[in-house]
Amino acid sequence: IVKVGGAATCERDECTPNPCGTQQTCADANKSPKSLKDYTCTCDNDPATTATGAKATCELDECTAAPCGTSQTCVDGDKRVSSTSDFTCTCTADTATTATGKPAVCVIDECGSSPCASQSCSDPDTRASSSGDYVCSCPGGTPTKVGGIATCSAGASDECSTNPCGATQLCQDPNQQASSTGDYVCSCKTGTGTAKGQLATCVLDECLANPCGSQACSDPVTTPASLNDFVCSCNAPATGTAPGMPASCVLDECLASPCAAPQTCNDPDTSSAVKNDFICTCTNGVKATGGSATCELDECTKAPCGTGQTCNDPNKMYTSQHDFTCTCASDPTRTQIDGPALCSYDECVANPCATGQLCVDPDQSTHKLKDFTCTCTNGVKATGGSATCELDECVADPCGTGQTCNDPNKKYTSQHDFTCTCDSDATVFQVDSPAKCTYDECLQTICATGQTCLDPNVSRHSLKDFTCTCTNGVQATGGSATCELDECTTNPCGAGQTCNDPDKKYNMQHDFTCTCDADTSIMQVDGPAACENDECNNNLCGAMQTCLDPNKSVHSLKDFTCTCANGVQASGGIATCELDECTVDPCGAGQTCNDPDKKYNMQHDFTCTCDNDTSLIQVDG
Repeated sequence: IVKVGGAATCERDECTPNPCGTQQTCADANKSPKSLKDYTCTCDNDPATTATGAKATCELDECTAAPCGTSQTCVDGDKRVSSTSDFTCTCTADTATTATGKPAVCVIDECGSSPCASQSCSDPDTRASSSGDYVCSCPGGTPTKVGGIATCSAGASDECSTNPCGATQLCQDPNQQASSTGDYVCSCKTGTGTAKGQLATCVLDECLANPCGSQACSDPVTTPASLNDFVCSCNAPATGTAPGMPASCVLDECLASPCAAPQTCNDPDTSSAVKNDFICTCTNGVKATGGSATCELDECTKAPCGTGQTCNDPNKMYTSQHDFTCTCASDPTRTQIDGPALCSYDECVANPCATGQLCVDPDQSTHKLKDFTCTCTNGVKATGGSATCELDECVADPCGTGQTCNDPNKKYTSQHDFTCTCDSDATVFQVDSPAKCTYDECLQTICATGQTCLDPNVSRHSLKDFTCTCTNGVQATGGSATCELDECTTNPCGAGQTCNDPDKKYNMQHDFTCTCDADTSIMQVDGPAACENDECNNNLCGAMQTCLDPNKSVHSLKDFTCTCANGVQASGGIATCELDECTVDPCGAGQTCNDPDKKYNMQHDFTCTCDNDTSLIQVDG
C-alpha cells in the first residue's frame, strides 16, 4: 500500500461511517483496505439475525402475506426474523376465537355431526366459541330440545329409516308422518350441499381450510370424491407450485441485479429460506458472496491528466476511486491527486501591470516568479512590477481655445491633475476641466420686463457694467432703466370719457382713470366709467305699457314715464290705464256684456247676462 505525497492508509474500517444505519451494530473484523464488503451488520433487537456486506433485515411482519385470510385479523407481536410462525389469527365476527401460526376456525355448524339423528337440526349461533346451542326438532316442528334429541309423539313415520341418502350424506325427515312422503332432506357430510327428496350435490373447496398457509391456494375440482387435489403456489418474487401440500419455493436473488456492473451474478441455492448466498464475479475472476465484488478499475484509462502529464492509479479498484495522481513531465516534483497538476503559472493572469501597460510572462514555470515584464505604450519596460510611464493629459487639448493647459506630473498614476488657465485673465483657472473665463451678467435677467440687457465686457473682474434699455431708448447702467408707459395710448375708456395716466411707468400699470364727459363726478380706475343709467332696463312699467327714461344720468332717478296704449301716462311708476273687456264682444249674440272696472290690472272680471233671462249671469265668459 503506497500513497504519493503523504502517509499511506494501512487500515480501513468499513464501519466508519456506519453502513448498517440505525438500530444495527457494525463490525469489521478485517480492516485491510484490500478486504472490502466483509463487515457484518447485526440487528440490535435480534442478535441472531446478521448480514455480511449489507444491512441486515431486522424485522419481518408475517402478517404482510395475509396468512389469516380476509375474514380474520392478523397480529405479529414479535417481528424479529428469528421469530417465525408466532402470528395470531382472530375471527372478526368472534374475537374470542383465535389461533397461533395458522388461521382460526371461526365457524362450526354443530349440526354437521348429525347430533339430532333423524330429527331436524338447526344451529342458531355458528361461532366457534358458541357450542351446545344446536336445536333438535320433532316432525311438525315441536317439541324441540336444545343440545340433545327431542322426545317425539308415537305413531310417527321417519322416511330416513330406509337410508335414502346413502352412507356419505345425512338424512332428516322434518314431518315423520305417514301421510307426508318425499320431504326428507339429504345433506353432505363432507363439504356443503342439501337436497329435498333426493341425494344432494356436494361441494368441497379444500382451500377453505387454508392448507397452504401463507401461500396461494387453488382447488380445481371441488367434489368430496376429489381430495388432496388443491394446489399451493409460492408468492412472488419466489416461484414454485405443489399439489396437495405447501410448495417448495425458489428465489433466485440474482433477479434483483444485486451485483455492480459489469459483474455477473450466480445464486447457487435458490431456496427461499437461504438468502444472501448469491455470488458476484468480476470480469477478472474476483468473486464475492452476498454483495458486489472488489474489481480492478484503472482510472488512468480515460487520460484524466491530459497532455504533458503522467497518470498513475496505485490501487486500480472500484472501491478505491479518485486516488490517481497526475505528475508534470517537465517538473516531476509537481503532482496532483484526482486531477491534472498545475504545471505552468502565467503571472500576467493576475493583472500585475498598471492600466495601459502590456504584461508578458516569458517563463511560466511555477519556480520562476516575478519575471513578468510591464511595457508602456512608449516602450518603457519594468520587470516584476508596473513600469513608470509618462502621460501628458494636455495632449488631448482638454481646455479648448482661449485657455492654456498644464500637466505638472505627466504620469499614468497621476491623472486628472491638469490645469486650464484663461489667456485673457491668468488669475482664472480650473483643475481637470476648462476654466470659466467669461461671465455675462445679462444671464441673470436683472433688467425689468420690456427692457433689453447688454453686458459689453463679460470679464469676471468687470461687474455691474451691463446696460438696461427701454423700448423708447432710455438706458441705465448696472440696473433697470426708468421707462415711461402711458396706458391711455390704447384708449381704454372709449367715447364720451376722458382717460388719465398719472404715473406713466412700467412698474405702475392699471392705475389710469376714466371720467364721464357729461358728468365729471363719475370716475372709474383701470376701466371705463358707468356714465348712463336707463331705468327702463329694469322693467318698472306694467304689461302693455311703454317705458321711457328721458335723462339717463346716474344722478337722475325716478324720472322714467309709463304710457298706456290709450295715452295715459305716469312718471316714476306704473300708469293706471282703462281696458273695457267687452270691446271684443266676449259674450256673443243674445247676451249683454258689462266690465265694471275697465282696468289693466282688473281683467277677467266682465259678466255676460242673458237677454231673455237677466237672472242668468256668468263672470269671465
